[in-house]
Amino acid sequence: MTAAQADRAEPRAELHIDRPTVADGAALWRMARDSKTLDLNSSYSYLLWCRDFAATSAVARDGRGEPVGFVTGYVRPDRPRTLLVWQVAVDEAYRGRGLAAQLLDGLVARSSASHRITAVETTITPGNTASERLFTSFAERHGAEVEREVLFATEAFPDGPHDPEVLYRIGPLSL
Repeated sequence: MTAAQADRAEPRAELHIDRPTVADGAALWRMARDSKTLDLNSSYSYLLWCRDFAATSAVARDGRGEPVGFVTGYVRPDRPRTLLVWQVAVDEAYRGRGLAAQLLDGLVARSSASHRITAVETTITPGNTASERLFTSFAERHGAEVEREVLFATEAFPDGPHDPEVLYRIGPLSL
């Protein structure tokens, strides 16, 4: 941890989780970029996400109100009790504290209150062990099974060679 990161890092108790706003879009884009593991979408898409999918997304804020982590998701139109988690990222200075799990648990609980969520889906690129652990431990905490299948094979991507995306379907949930 650098001195700047240590200055920014605060005790867990000072973090607050709530819905993202459009003003958070730039910070979410930077966290996704800096993660070096997420597929980086356009900055415009993060602004739209914070506007149109705030109810099914969450942001963690430090004591100054600055975003330090996020999870984005949406309720699948053809499966209205399934929350698809799009991206999860935590600022480097806040990693290793269980913040991603807190964000995921909080988002699913909040989404369940309005949508009666019974399953969570996400896609994970093979080799992304941090995401694999996050979603496997989520399933264990909630007494759910994990099903895995290739969602999009390499040849499905029109922009050239791409790792396959593995769909993780977690459910039924005990919330």
